[in-house]
Amino acid sequence: MQPGIILLREGTDTSQGKAQLVSNINACAAIADIVRTTLGPRGMDKLIHDGGKVTISNDGATLMKCLQVSHPAAKTLVDISLAQDAEVGDGTTSVVVLATEFLQQVKTFVEDGVHPHLIIQSFRSACKLSIDLLNTWAIDISEKQDPVKRREMLIKCAATSMNSKLIANQKEFFAPMVVDAVLSLDESLPLDMIGIKKVHGGGLEDSFYVRGVAFKKTFSYAGFEQQPKRFNNPLIAILSIELELKAEKDNAEVRIDDPSMYQSIVDAEWSIIYEKLDKIVASGAQVVLSRLAIGDLATQYFADRGIFCAGRVEEPDLKRVAKACGGSIQSTVNGLCAEVLGKCAIFEERALGAERYNIFEGCTEGKAVTVVLRGGAQQFLEECDRSVHDAIMIVRRAIKNAKIVQAHSRSRASYFRYVWLKVCLPF
Repeated sequence: MQPGIILLREGTDTSQGKAQLVSNINACAAIADIVRTTLGPRGMDKLIHDGGKVTISNDGATLMKCLQVSHPAAKTLVDISLAQDAEVGDGTTSVVVLATEFLQQVKTFVEDGVHPHLIIQSFRSACKLSIDLLNTWAIDISEKQDPVKRREMLIKCAATSMNSKLIANQKEFFAPMVVDAVLSLDESLPLDMIGIKKVHGGGLEDSFYVRGVAFKKTFSYAGFEQQPKRFNNPLIAILSIELELKAEKDNAEVRIDDPSMYQSIVDAEWSIIYEKLDKIVASGAQVVLSRLAIGDLATQYFADRGIFCAGRVEEPDLKRVAKACGGSIQSTVNGLCAEVLGKCAIFEERALGAERYNIFEGCTEGKAVTVVLRGGAQQFLEECDRSVHDAIMIVRRAIKNAKIVQAHSRSRASYFRYVWLKVCLPF
């Protein structure tokens, strides 16, 4: 029987067995060395330039996404970092560094010929023992505990996650804000009901949070200045309808035999849009939001009747308003009634720096919060956003798990090292 011929691409690595395992460990170590220096209060930020986009961050998950890792084994580090970011929110750099350190510790055992199954079995034993130890050291912060002490402990959790972030010097300002924002949500703590908005200008401590929904003022047409900018207990119509006149050639092709019929077609279009506007006004809505455009005709029409309107609202913001205020997004104006309209205590348009924001406070049905961050450069605000997001995730996780472990003494840290290197790897 003739031996087969295998054709491989130039540069293909054909190593296997022990040599491949060692190569995989070295690849993971190279990735960890990149993000290792970002860890801790004295950690440094990394600047990554990718096709014209510049990212400055010390967040592990953000850096791992930007690195574009192609090595199959090293990609595992990217996956665990993203999993940590999705599940816990913080510690994305720590999991990469710890995983690599464990691999480095067992590298000598691999070189000595210890079977990988035995190493994995030892790691599982160490994991079980470590979890048991953590459970004995854990502190209960469930709702049955003193609310004041529980809030203080949650603030410490938020502040700890900010120690290595750009906003570390302002952690005493942001930590209570983050805790109050998370505690303002309902029992399920939905992450999509927490909005983070970034506004240029001002200092970090000019940031604040709103017990409700806030979003940047949308593009406005003529007549917008005449609309009222504040309401108490308004009804809110949430639409996905275009309220704008367009040229006939943009909508359809119309063929007529008599030129005098053209005017009747134009009149029909005007009557359709006026019918829509009349039905919206008849519903009693004082604030009209739409995912699609609201043109100058509709804007002036609403202004004449003391109604506020905003078109081209981003879909996530529109959904948050619908959930928080108890309304539902309507794709038609037929059947508009009080049951499908949202409600809130106060609506106002407020100037924040060079921008204007629409703010809904005192939402009646759902609990929503919006954190408004102030700062200078765009990269600075982006990193502040990531830092606050990590703190929010940590507080949510602490509330859901209701158990935390305070900083260990040196003896506890030494005991952990003993568990991993002596008890669970007895080769």
